[in-house]
Amino acid sequence: MAKKYIDVMDTTFRDGFQSVFGGRVLMEDFFPAVEAAKEAGIRHFEFGGGARFQSLFFYLNENAFDMMDRFRAIVGPDANLQTLARGVNTVMLDTGSREMVDLHAKMFKKHGTTTIRNFDALNDVENLKYSGERIAFHGLKHEVVVTMMDLPPGCVGAHDVAFYEKTLRDILDSGIPYDSICFKDASGTSSPQKVYETIQMARRLVPEGTHLRLHTHETAGVSVACYLAALEAGVDGIDMAACPVSGGTSQPDILTMLHAVKGKNFDLGGLELEKILKYEDTLQDCLSDYFIPPEATQVSPLIPFSPMPGGALTANTQMMRDNNMLDRYPEVIRAMREVVEKGGYGTSVTPVSQFYFQQALNNALMGPWKKIAPGYGKMVLGYFGKTPTAPDAEIVHIAAEQLKLEPTTENAIDIADRDETKSIAYWTARLEQEGIEATDENIFIAASCDVKGIAFLKGEATVNVRKNAPKSETKLPTITLEENQFMANGSYTVVVDGQQYNVQIIGGNASVQQAAPVAVAAAPAAVAAPVVAAAPAANANAICAELPANVFKIVAEVGSSVNAGDKIMILEAMKMEIDVVAPRAGKVTSILVQPNDKVEVGQALAVVE
Repeated sequence: MAKKYIDVMDTTFRDGFQSVFGGRVLMEDFFPAVEAAKEAGIRHFEFGGGARFQSLFFYLNENAFDMMDRFRAIVGPDANLQTLARGVNTVMLDTGSREMVDLHAKMFKKHGTTTIRNFDALNDVENLKYSGERIAFHGLKHEVVVTMMDLPPGCVGAHDVAFYEKTLRDILDSGIPYDSICFKDASGTSSPQKVYETIQMARRLVPEGTHLRLHTHETAGVSVACYLAALEAGVDGIDMAACPVSGGTSQPDILTMLHAVKGKNFDLGGLELEKILKYEDTLQDCLSDYFIPPEATQVSPLIPFSPMPGGALTANTQMMRDNNMLDRYPEVIRAMREVVEKGGYGTSVTPVSQFYFQQALNNALMGPWKKIAPGYGKMVLGYFGKTPTAPDAEIVHIAAEQLKLEPTTENAIDIADRDETKSIAYWTARLEQEGIEATDENIFIAASCDVKGIAFLKGEATVNVRKNAPKSETKLPTITLEENQFMANGSYTVVVDGQQYNVQIIGGNASVQQAAPVAVAAAPAAVAAPVVAAAPAANANAICAELPANVFKIVAEVGSSVNAGDKIMILEAMKMEIDVVAPRAGKVTSILVQPNDKVEVGQALAVVE
């Protein structure tokens, strides 16, 4: 009896890079590995979209569309090249208008994409309808998604098999065109039994011959067990990555899964161990000088309590490193549990995972619910769609009060259509003002990346990748054994458990004698360090930064009049835009920073008098 053929998608060059490096890998560094993967027999790749779209413009000074074209040229016309989209958000963190949703599908088809995996983090099927329609319209294969995770202990109301069945039925009843269905667990927190029951449920529910897939991460340590459970339940495809961007926060390694199915009735993509070994050797060489953060290769048993997806975990810890606050990470992860519990149980996958993290960061740094992160606030207020369960009423009230927005049940795409800044006309005019050609590609780059997209198109972007420092060729002076023994010669007094001993070293040999008892004076009480009062701001009317960040955009001008609450500038930290607003009505007398400046907590940003 022939083994069941399982389609394997290699996520190395999208989710693998995102999960380990925050997406920051230069194309010239990894293209030799793409060639090696092709030679190894891989024909299905995740090669772009998701966070790997914006990251090229934000950090690499590379054009994502150029990268996609060159990737296609390497693997040939027949490979299935797949990207990741976020429904009405496409590859942005904010919602897009119908014009932008259509332009996304059009541009990704033009630049080599075969299949778009399309999900909504809230499992709001309304957010998948138009995006799915346009993906199919432009001749792409549409892989529609049900997003998964486990809830923190004691939480109920969503993310069980019954919830996934309802979501899947809503997709099927909606008439959304699709070519395959994926169950996507970006945090890797679903239990193997739930995966098994979910795939069995889906197999009974969908038409015969429907291609079902599972996507998960190793973050919580159960990914291989989940894949084995899914295979036994009847799944047709799974996702894997290649070392060194496999395991840990990423997908299971290809070699690991090939080993896990030995003796079972499954053929994983026709892949052969020896060929994959050669591919992984090439990839290891390509990435040998990139810094791999230790948390990227680890499994965390705490993740099911605060489901942080692998693709966001390392991106967030790296940003915390950049802002000198990595020591606060455990505190933020602990705070995230309550944020998930009170947020309506949206799946922890971008952009919702980022909203969760941003709010947990605010709660850890500023106190619980003192500062609502804009994305999290808009989510609980309904501006990204309907959450699986109703968010905590008190948090909804706080968000409405702080963001000055009323809760809504209107469809997110209808709200976006009314926003002029999400129109093609708006971005065409912006490009013309900057002297940039308004091609479809440039319009989408500017709309999805805003100021950073404009900076890239003007040739002002910089490269920000993390590579290991070159090993120093300087050698320490060699010390002989005799020299080392001579340097150690002498008499010493040591204290062990309060008992003093005399130690004499001569020629490397030590003799130890117990010293005569010596009364040891009680240690003086610790003297408290003098309290240093915080230095007053240079001007009592100065507006200061509340957390480490970069200056994203200056909104107000020196000399302009503002009212209380008007924006002065926008900071960026942890993928979060933070409005700096006027605390009172007055005149802006000073702007003390420039765009792209790095600012610290308490640093004066502007003066309003």
